[in-house]
Amino acid sequence: MATPLFESSIKSLPLLGRGKVRDIYAVDTDKLLIVTSDRLSAFDVILPNPIPDKGRVLTAMANFWFAKLGHIVPNQLTGIDPESVVAADEREQVRGRALVVKRLKPLPIEAVVRGYVIGSGWKDYQDTGAICGIALPAGLKQAAKLPAPIFTPASKAEVGDHDENISFAQAQAHCDAVLAEALAGTGKTGAGLAEEARQAAIALYSQAADYAAGRGIIIADTKFEFGVDAAGTLHLIDEALTPDSSRFWPADSYQEGISPPSYDKQYVRDYLETLDWNKKAPGPNLPADVIERTAAKYREAYERLTGLTLA
Repeated sequence: MATPLFESSIKSLPLLGRGKVRDIYAVDTDKLLIVTSDRLSAFDVILPNPIPDKGRVLTAMANFWFAKLGHIVPNQLTGIDPESVVAADEREQVRGRALVVKRLKPLPIEAVVRGYVIGSGWKDYQDTGAICGIALPAGLKQAAKLPAPIFTPASKAEVGDHDENISFAQAQAHCDAVLAEALAGTGKTGAGLAEEARQAAIALYSQAADYAAGRGIIIADTKFEFGVDAAGTLHLIDEALTPDSSRFWPADSYQEGISPPSYDKQYVRDYLETLDWNKKAPGPNLPADVIERTAAKYREAYERLTGLTLA
């Protein structure tokens, strides 16, 4: 087990920003270094304790899916070794947890695909009989499988805020407004790219879910992010189909009517729900056993899905 990394400190490259989990550096005008830390956020608050190997698990799992699903849509990878773009004394910080990626213009939406009724989708369905305006059959139970996967975009929130579900028409309008300048002269429109993203996201989810089912794992839902290059070509960016961006359920314990156990930070959420904490920053410290069990769940998800052991 590698020493946990809460925050990277790469001095040889300019820091562009830090998200909930990832630190982003500029390699040059057309490439970025993305370092996946061991930070964990719950209820949109970054907690003070890193989860050992979490960043390495997320990076290895994303690389697995990028390779398996690369025929569906181009992705952000450059193939450049992250250790080659930092100083010698910084290589340990990026080993196994970083990617050198193309610098792309992100679409201003979260591309969420749902195969089951759970989470905010379940709440939306209970209130309206629909999710993001998509009407669904009456009488569905919590965690029920949908007749077919649905695309339910969300607005991107700042760190500490919540993403908000939006309709596809709103997603198209938002992409039009934000991407107009970047797409000038490409013959592409933001609305058209939102449609491309919808088709790509459903194809990515469907093929991944079929594969995972053969490994005894249900992918209930997942969130993708997309970006475009100077020609307006859509690319899969950020991460893909990890426990941070997806709900993974063990198939052998799945049943309708309850929220199934999941391969992610569920131990952390369950522990935090027992505390007298208002779910605002700063987050509370986690006990050692919660940290250890959470780390084990991340590793187990990777090993069960890929058949590989984290090096």
